[in-house]
Amino acid sequence: MLVERSPRTLPRSLTYVSIITFIMGASIHLVGDSVNHRLLFSGYQHHLSVRENPIIKNLQPETLIDSFELLYYYDEYLGHCMWYIPFFLILFLYFSGCFTAVKAESRMPGPALLLVAPSGLYYWYLVTEGQIFLLFIFTVFAMLALVLHQQRKRLFLDSNGLFLLASFALALLLVALWVAWLWDDPVLRRKYPGVIYVPEPWAFYTLHVSSQR
Repeated sequence: MLVERSPRTLPRSLTYVSIITFIMGASIHLVGDSVNHRLLFSGYQHHLSVRENPIIKNLQPETLIDSFELLYYYDEYLGHCMWYIPFFLILFLYFSGCFTAVKAESRMPGPALLLVAPSGLYYWYLVTEGQIFLLFIFTVFAMLALVLHQQRKRLFLDSNGLFLLASFALALLLVALWVAWLWDDPVLRRKYPGVIYVPEPWAFYTLHVSSQR
């Protein structure tokens, strides 16, 4: 239904492949998360790498550790890519159909403004827990470029497009505040050593919340 709003008709085969990839990625993620949440009840510390976790270090035979690292890869990398890439592609196609030639229609109703906060919080969680900041920021830039392109044609965002763009803008602000708040955390810095530092909420929870109980 989201794709149907796109002004450009996608080949049916591409639509099917996107949907199949999305479902497979979500399924892999669901299986991985089911195991990971079970491990949390057993003392797994999400702010540590797989091999650094105390309950994993003592596994025998040691080849079991490789199995848990493989599970982590399927969940956090493969599953997320297969899930989120089609998801944000579909959102962008939906956004491309949210333009109107009537400037008076380029505004959000009052009730929609109240929903921007939970929607932005939802996308913040997707970006941080899913570790998809690059994909998210690329989508935001693509949306802004499309807005500028459509303005040259005297086309304006309708209420649906404004709502999605506002949700993404709020999510981006929340991600920036989240990173700034945890910028000097040495443990999380070790867990996420790359150039892009966006800690996961679950890692924060196991490090600063559950460990204090």
